[in-house]
Amino acid sequence: MSAAIANPEAPDEPAAAAQPPREGEGRREVRGGRGRKRRSKRSTLLTVGMLAAAAYFLLPLFWLVVASTKSTGDLFSTFGLWFAGHNNLFTNLGNTFTQDGGAFTVWFGNSLLYAVASAVGGTFLAALGGYGFAKYRFRGNQAMFMGVLGAMAVPATALAIPIYLLFSQIGLTDTPWAIILPSMAIHPFGLYFMRVYTDSAVPDSLIESGRIDGAGDFRIFFQVTGRLLTPALATVFLFMLVSTWNNYFLPLIMLNDPDLYPVTVGLANWQGQASSSGGASGDYVPLVITGSLVSIFPLIIAFLFLQRYWTTGLVSGSVKQ
Repeated sequence: MSAAIANPEAPDEPAAAAQPPREGEGRREVRGGRGRKRRSKRSTLLTVGMLAAAAYFLLPLFWLVVASTKSTGDLFSTFGLWFAGHNNLFTNLGNTFTQDGGAFTVWFGNSLLYAVASAVGGTFLAALGGYGFAKYRFRGNQAMFMGVLGAMAVPATALAIPIYLLFSQIGLTDTPWAIILPSMAIHPFGLYFMRVYTDSAVPDSLIESGRIDGAGDFRIFFQVTGRLLTPALATVFLFMLVSTWNNYFLPLIMLNDPDLYPVTVGLANWQGQASSSGGASGDYVPLVITGSLVSIFPLIIAFLFLQRYWTTGLVSGSVKQ
């Protein structure tokens, strides 16, 4: 036979010779490696920045917890960021709630009244106003909304004196209404937020369907769109609750009766007495610290309770339907 018969035991030839790398592939690999290094470096910097921010906000809270467990002498004789030899927390708590005939309990109740009433009323007004701006077209709509945006740039303290003069004329100073009514009204951010959220989360077709079924405007607002607005309502309520609870300047100029003081003004009054009684020898110092610790618990509870509303729904409401 003229044709050569291949040896079956001979090794197979490679399917294809190794191809040289194409032009540019090596450069892309180098650039990809550099990009991964830059991303890793950026991630490390972000992590360090977040840890620094967390320490910045948590360190004062940790100091407050530690200081609440110390007596007056230990506050000034031991290291501030660690506990003393014995725990004085329960003694401080008892003294805080019984000092001056239980004044702190009265202040705490006043703060709850002012904050909850203002937050409920302010959230309701913001929801009505935001819904009206978002879903009703009327002359002057945009101009009025621009006025709301402009009001956001005005600090609330700049309005405190005019509000005091107005309320003094109608006899509402030194009453709970002197705190509740202004706190309900002076929140342009709540109105702005509800307008933006309603515009994106409530489709016009849903409102039209309600009108076709014979529902009135208020029934549509309360029964049809109410659940869609729940995350925004919870967020506005939380902002107003925190703002009113922490408000110091407005109660300071509006109230003269110590029985109407909120926690902020009451603790500041104790702090003044502690300073005038000699600093380290003042018995009011641990009371102010312990009272400050107790005063943050309602806000923590509010955040934890409302978290499931405002963390899960805000993103869905920010997308156009």
